[in-house]
Amino acid sequence: MDAKVHPPRPFAGRTDRYFQKGSAMIEKLAPAPRAAGFVTGAPRLLLRLEALAALAGLAAWYQTASGDWMLFALLFLIPDLSMVGYLAGPRIGAVCYNAAHSLIGPIVLGAAAQIWPELLPCALIWGAHVAFDRALGYGLKHGSAFGDTHLGLVGRRRPRAAAMA
Repeated sequence: MDAKVHPPRPFAGRTDRYFQKGSAMIEKLAPAPRAAGFVTGAPRLLLRLEALAALAGLAAWYQTASGDWMLFALLFLIPDLSMVGYLAGPRIGAVCYNAAHSLIGPIVLGAAAQIWPELLPCALIWGAHVAFDRALGYGLKHGSAFGDTHLGLVGRRRPRAAAMA
C-alpha cells in the first residue's frame, strides 16, 4: 500500500509530519519554533507590570464594590478549572484555558453588571485572576503545549537564557 503524499498545511512556522501505523495515518504537528509568537525583553516586562497594576486596581475596586474577601478567596481560582481541557489534548486545552483567561469574559460580565449589579464582584474577581496570572508570566496559551504562552515559555521547558529576559 502506497503512502499518500499530503501537501503542507498553511500553519505559519509549523510543519506536518505523517506516520503510518498499519492502515491508519497519524498526523503529528511539530512544535512551533521557540521564538515565534513570544513577547521578549522589555515589552514582556512592561506587559507583566501592566498586569500587576491591573490586579492592584481591580482589587481596590473590589474593596469598594463588595469587600467580601472570603468570596474573593473562594472564587479566585475558579478560572483555573479550565485547565481540565488539557485532558483532551493541548489544542483543546489551550482553547479552554484562553477562553477563561482572556479579559473578554470579565469585561462582558462587568458590562452585564450594569443591569445586574450582583455580577460586578464576580467580574472583578475574574479580571483580578487574569491579571494575577499575567503578572506571573502565565499568558495566553499556544496550542503546542501548556508551557508555550504569548509571554514566553513557562515551567520546566523554559530555558535558562529566557529566564533572565
